[in-house]
Amino acid sequence: MRFETPAGHQGQVDFAHFKVRFRHDPEVVRVVWLFSLVLGHSRYLFGRFVWRQTLDVVMACHEAAFTELGGVPAQLLYDRMKTAVLGESESGEVIYHPTLLALAAHYGFRPKACRPYRAKTKGKVERPFRYVRQDFFLASRFDDLEDLNRQFDGWRHEIANRRTHATTGQVVHTAFEAERPVLQTLPAGPFPDVLSFERRVTQDGMVSVDGNLYSVPDTTRKRPVEVQRSATEIRIIEQGHCVACHPRLTGRGQRRLSPGHRQPHKIAPAALPPTYSGYFTRPGEVVATRDLSVYQRIGQAKARETHT
Repeated sequence: MRFETPAGHQGQVDFAHFKVRFRHDPEVVRVVWLFSLVLGHSRYLFGRFVWRQTLDVVMACHEAAFTELGGVPAQLLYDRMKTAVLGESESGEVIYHPTLLALAAHYGFRPKACRPYRAKTKGKVERPFRYVRQDFFLASRFDDLEDLNRQFDGWRHEIANRRTHATTGQVVHTAFEAERPVLQTLPAGPFPDVLSFERRVTQDGMVSVDGNLYSVPDTTRKRPVEVQRSATEIRIIEQGHCVACHPRLTGRGQRRLSPGHRQPHKIAPAALPPTYSGYFTRPGEVVATRDLSVYQRIGQAKARETHT
């Protein structure tokens, strides 16, 4: 039985995977994930393609969605994805991920998990995935993940959220403009989501995070260092001091060397005896200083002798 939710009451969150070939490397098939948040009342669609479903990526997608919506629904409905639901207690109560609960407390929404094997309760967010595949994804070509998201945003704003919804009979954008004032107000600041862990510095002065390499200065002496990873940056800490800060790389197998982290090694000139005067002589010898034309005439004469 289909049910409608009041304005501002609920949003539904889910992921779907897509296979894509980017223009710069058309022989390689890559898997990307579409994070989607759909408002239950207006059917407004927010989405972002990402490489992974890691916790920090999921948190960053929530923040981007709330920023675009200009507010927060009272409730968000999830399936049993691991970044949202850890399991159930012996009494059957849902155990939510503590970071998700912290995010919910910061933004003021209440997380709600679907019952197991009842994915149809998230129909408002799952049905648009077919629409995305058929109307946007199949006939499009993309340079990279950034270009994919740029084109997807254009399609959402100009087509998906401007269409008349088949179920509600309303233009999505118009319904959203009426729903927006009912959403809860955004908090004053962003959610402070930072994960901290330890990594070892390689022999060539790099630190591996999520399959990518980030440089540390040549002066870094401590091999185990602390890494603080947020949605947008990587900070490397040595004994309480930040020695490197990098923008977070997307994908895997990339390498970022920060300017100034590698100093050219200067080779000191060999030590010369204190008596060195610019040319080599034997003790007691005196070398006459002649005009260079003298040596030129000698050379020309030797050349004529050789020719003869």
